[in-house]
Order: sequence, then structure tokens, then C-alpha cells
Amino acid sequence: MLLMYLFALLLNPTPKMIYNFEKQLQINDWMIVNDGVMGGLSESSLKYQNNGIMRFAGVVSLDNYGGFASTRTRPQDYQLGSYNGMTIRLKGDGKRYKFRIRSNDNFDGISYTIDIETEAGQWQDHRFLFSDMQATFRGRIFPDYSALEASSIRQIGFLIADKQEGPFKLEVDWIQATRL
Repeated sequence: MLLMYLFALLLNPTPKMIYNFEKQLQINDWMIVNDGVMGGLSESSLKYQNNGIMRFAGVVSLDNYGGFASTRTRPQDYQLGSYNGMTIRLKGDGKRYKFRIRSNDNFDGISYTIDIETEAGQWQDHRFLFSDMQATFRGRIFPDYSALEASSIRQIGFLIADKQEGPFKLEVDWIQATRL
């Protein structure tokens, strides 16, 4: 009986909380990367809110060939090999964001993305499989690139782009790995 329980647990592990932003220190794992790296003028910031929420907000500018703002974690080993997806609880502003995962420690290169449509002022739970994420590089999709391996996840983050000029605000309550 114990063996059957352990086998079931391996096949369907309980969700693993990656970030719940209950502590200010969790914000320190994150950094901002905006289009200024290529001469753009977009601005963004991260703020810890006392209610355990991370707020990513700013202004996307299309000036100087810009047009994106992003935040991501510093590289680390998330140890997600037994999971196949994620659930994210967030509140947006009606704009479309990309959730991004990187499988290396590089600043630039291939990332795996999935679009997140938000409803202004509404908390939403977004669930997705890693296999639904597309390999991309600077907005271009690489359909023949290898699939994301959960065990190789090193960075996670959010991006706003696609000519969505103007102010934006995305609040994140928590991020967890799941077995969907």
C-alpha cells in the first residue's frame, strides 16, 4: 500500500509554491529588463505590496525603436522535474502579457513563452502546460526548437510588448508548479 501511495505521489505531485510574495525578500529574486538595453525608452519597476503582492508596472514606449518592458528572476534551480505546468494568480489591466521561462542562465537567447490575457481589475488563475509554451527569440517563434524540459527551468518572468504603448500594471499574487 505504501508503495502504491509513493508511486501515485510521483505521478501526481502536490503543487509546489514557487513564489507567494509573502515576504519582501522574494522581490529581491527578480530584476527588470526593459528595451533600454537596445536604446528604447520604456520604464518599469517592481514593488512589494504589504498584502503579499508583487506589482510590475510602468510605461511602454515605442520611441527609439523600443516597445517592451519585462521582469524575470535571477537564475536558479527550481527543481521542477516532476511537474508539467504552472498556475499563476494575477490581476492585470486588460492588456496581454507573456509569461516566459528560460532554461539557462544567459541574459539573452531562447525563451519559452505563453500569452496571458488579462481582464482589467480582475483576479484570474492562469493554468498551462509547459508543452503549450513556444520557443521564441526576440519575438520570433521557433516551432522546431526542442520542447521545454521542466527539470531545466532556470528563470521565469513576465513581458509586455507587441506595440502595447502606454501605462501598464500587472499584480502577481503567486506562482506555483503543478501537475496538470
